[in-house]
Amino acid sequence: MQLYLPIAEMPVDPFVVITMGAAVGFLSGMFGVGGGFLMTPLLIFYGIPPAVAVGTEASQIVASSVSGALAHLKRKTIDFQMGGFLVAGGAIGSIIGVLVFRMLIKTGQIDTLISVSYVIFLSLIGGLMLWESIRTLLHSTEEKQKHARKRRSPAWLAALPFAMRFRASALYISPIAPIALGFIVGLLASMLGVGGGFIMVPAMLYILNMPTNVVVGTSLFQIIFVTAITTVLHAAANQTVDIALALLLLSGGVVGAQLGVRVGVKLKAEHLRALLALLVLGVCARLLIDLALPPASFFIVDGL
Repeated sequence: MQLYLPIAEMPVDPFVVITMGAAVGFLSGMFGVGGGFLMTPLLIFYGIPPAVAVGTEASQIVASSVSGALAHLKRKTIDFQMGGFLVAGGAIGSIIGVLVFRMLIKTGQIDTLISVSYVIFLSLIGGLMLWESIRTLLHSTEEKQKHARKRRSPAWLAALPFAMRFRASALYISPIAPIALGFIVGLLASMLGVGGGFIMVPAMLYILNMPTNVVVGTSLFQIIFVTAITTVLHAAANQTVDIALALLLLSGGVVGAQLGVRVGVKLKAEHLRALLALLVLGVCARLLIDLALPPASFFIVDGL
């Protein structure tokens, strides 16, 4: 059975798309990421135009993140105060990102730029996360506990203006840092169709030094609002949100996210980071191969 997508202007197998949504939703709940860094490349691999994949994926991330965040809300593992500052920065980043995205569409180079950007960001983030995970796993328990105590209250963040106490995260830092981090993630969300969790989670752990138990839930909380803003802006400014495709992804993503949360709480944080790093590097390798291979057919434009 085939379903025609009006914005993407192509037929798809709905069962394949639903399965893709469920698989990425599962990973979203397990790792605390929106899943866009996996779903957007998967949609591109499936043949969806990159601009439509970016715009539509943001809506799927909203639903899967809501599902995952509700599960963490029951466990009281969300720092709403920290999440509020992350959302504030993310909203500003999303607005600027959508405007830049619109300009790039007019140049005709948006498809290549999306693929190249994914290769760069995924290789950097995946490599750093894998290195840190391996190093952490090799340390003894005493060393890890000592390291965690030492990093819990970073002096340079507290030295920034307007420092305040984040009780759920047991931190005393300036909100400038989470606002700036949210801005970067909002920019990436609007330009690459990602929730930003693959950057947000390690940044919250290693830059903001938040405790692991609230990182995943807080990440999903901010992803909900940032991707919702991005979806509305892309639909209004660029007309790249395909509702039919989004509904298929949502139907699978919500169920998958709930299952992912149940599996994720049973794994150690170090193991979760290592698995996420391997997934990021795997997607990066596939995108790099696609960029390196010659196209199946060549096009010649006459009459210029």
